Amino acid sequence: MPSDSHVIGAKRPPLLEQTIGDALSDAARKHRDAPALISRHQHIRWTYEELNERADALASGFLKLGLLPGERIGIWSPTNAQWTLTQFAAAKAGLILVTVNPAYRKAEVEYTLNKVQCAVMVLVKNHRGNEYARMLTELRGDGKLPHLRHAILTDGDSDGFVAFDEVASAKMDKRVAEIGAQLKNTDAINIQFTSGTTGFPKGATLSHHNILNNGLFVGEQIGLSPADRVCIPVPLYHCFGMVMGNLGCLTHGAAMVYPSEGFEPLAVLRAVQDEKCTALYGVPTMFIAELGHIDFDKFDLSSLRTGIMAGSPCPIEVMRQVIAKMNMSQVTIAYGMTETSPVSFQSARSDSIERRVSTVGRVLPHVETKIVDAHGATVPCSTPGELCTRGYSVMLGYWDDDERTREAIDTDGWMHTGDIATINDEGYANITGRIKDMVIRGGENIYPREIEEFLYRHPKIADVQVVGIPDEKYGEELCAWIVLKSGESSNAEEIKMFCDGQIARYKVPRYIRFVEDFPMTITGKVQKFIMRETMIEELDLKTTKTA
Repeated sequence: MPSDSHVIGAKRPPLLEQTIGDALSDAARKHRDAPALISRHQHIRWTYEELNERADALASGFLKLGLLPGERIGIWSPTNAQWTLTQFAAAKAGLILVTVNPAYRKAEVEYTLNKVQCAVMVLVKNHRGNEYARMLTELRGDGKLPHLRHAILTDGDSDGFVAFDEVASAKMDKRVAEIGAQLKNTDAINIQFTSGTTGFPKGATLSHHNILNNGLFVGEQIGLSPADRVCIPVPLYHCFGMVMGNLGCLTHGAAMVYPSEGFEPLAVLRAVQDEKCTALYGVPTMFIAELGHIDFDKFDLSSLRTGIMAGSPCPIEVMRQVIAKMNMSQVTIAYGMTETSPVSFQSARSDSIERRVSTVGRVLPHVETKIVDAHGATVPCSTPGELCTRGYSVMLGYWDDDERTREAIDTDGWMHTGDIATINDEGYANITGRIKDMVIRGGENIYPREIEEFLYRHPKIADVQVVGIPDEKYGEELCAWIVLKSGESSNAEEIKMFCDGQIARYKVPRYIRFVEDFPMTITGKVQKFIMRETMIEELDLKTTKTA
């Protein structure tokens, strides 16, 4: 048992030392006729052998377009089979996949593609009112994408675009095997742009070694096998979908099941029932939407046994409902960040329910973590501080940004996460918030997560988020945004009465706002900075500069 907040993961199972392309070829030999990918909205069902053959063909098509190993290829699309095919084909051809957020607009796409000098973009024509093809055509017409040589359209044909099916039907090129033999598992294979509240997004650059192994260990934690079918409603452009989902399935021969292009709770419930899914992934807001769907009780979810809730803080009460109502007795919580491939901590199936609902589990194999104070010293067990991570999972760096890489990864190889956490004497971790989210009210440090967990106990509250907003007297005051359960009504006085005598007075939110939903990123992360800015404007507050 650790005497301080410094823990090192197990050395077993051993790390994989192959590339993603080789891992797919191996899976095709081992699990030839087993289902690999089921894209329900496209009526597509591919075995591992078919997926591998199609990936080889698409890789050949990329090479025939003149692409060379190490060049960047963008993918701008919601969830579909072509996304995953591009992921694996790029890996086989040694191309670095740049995952573009489906929510991006012209200025963001222009910045992203130019930052990495993207040579090819694979995209859908449009999705949910976002006209990707039109935006890209305008950018190219204005000469704003000087490095982009080809644009490949996955759905149909259009002037200025190459048809995906044409590229994907190329005859096998012997160069695919030649390139595969020369690739190293430490080569960069993926750039994921992390969204920030200020400044330009940073391109976290990840290797085969980073993400293939993370997919392996995440899958090990939930006991994946070729008998499993994993329902993946989280977006593929994010690590949750493409690493924990796709690569987690690949390394265990399990089936990837896509219920729809974008998240739809009804589509998820139908997919689990009809495909007899054994595992379900999602961020907390997805599980809340599924549990709260009007037809929830009509679906047979008895095939489920496990899954992962991650991506943002997981409310304890929601975890309990998932276990009780969705048959996910072995559900786990995972914690990490894009820069660490992503997962560092995950609960185990063997952990008690109390452990699984109240912590993010213990450190994964081959990962080392510690909690440090403001001076960089490791703190005693159960003492809050900044979580730092070291090991195979830490990114290669931010693409073409040495300065920000040095800010994130110190000279000893520790990735500074910016998250406030504790690790107890049994090695279980709790994430209490972001350093920048901590509220300081009259000299008292308050972690919004603690207040949120308490308010989730209120019988009328479906979801809640707490932020700090400026206050002339105390520096900051707490503000709670609350989503009520369907059919319920409440007021600020009722909520404050619920808190009275139960939590310290300084922790009771001064401001209560009832809302229908929260400002979100596409991955389900709540944008607290928007909530803060909204309240500052509504209440005409003045911000005070601090050191």
